[in-house]
Amino acid sequence: MKRLTRQTLMFCLCWGMVAAYADSLEVLAQFLKSTRSWRADFVQVVTAPAKEGRPAKPKTALGVFAFIRPSVFRFDYSKPYVQNIVADGQHLWLFDADLNQVTVRNQAQTLGSTPAALIASANDIASLTKDFSLKAMTAEEGLEWVMATPKVKDSGLQSVRIGLRTEAGQAVLSQIDILDAFGNRSQIRFDRMEVNPVNLTIGHFTFVPPKGADVVKP
Repeated sequence: MKRLTRQTLMFCLCWGMVAAYADSLEVLAQFLKSTRSWRADFVQVVTAPAKEGRPAKPKTALGVFAFIRPSVFRFDYSKPYVQNIVADGQHLWLFDADLNQVTVRNQAQTLGSTPAALIASANDIASLTKDFSLKAMTAEEGLEWVMATPKVKDSGLQSVRIGLRTEAGQAVLSQIDILDAFGNRSQIRFDRMEVNPVNLTIGHFTFVPPKGADVVKP
């Protein structure tokens, strides 16, 4: 009787783990399907690898992130420096206010296997699996997690963890943890999320270089 109880318990635990794993991919699929546009504040903490056994001091930045699927998005950093990263559907613009310099690249050739492609460009799970291998993870910190690993090895990115939760039946993106090819870790937490805001239009993603700024085309 005790043996049967243990077997039953193990079956229940294993089934619960499988169900939890499946749920995180389902939440991601729901987020991709139901969130056509989005805007949120973010806090980004970047930690470089330790040098000579000494941990690097994390660097924190604040800003606003917005997108309209599948082709436009922007990161507007406000602290500790002003910087804008804007994808307008054809070009990817990077403006550094301190340098008064704009770098512009072809958007299609630049994005590829990037965190932005994960969140702002893909319409569904099938779109993501063209560039990423997806793996459901166990729930942590009240979030459902999905690990995304780029299929292209020279993408400059090792992995991205996507943390989501469900609020009132709506899948919500809460956090992204990025590990790049150099071992730098970037944790981005989102707050004050707006799902499908009616006042967010394509015009919001138009970028015009400031007068007098140097424009660089690598």
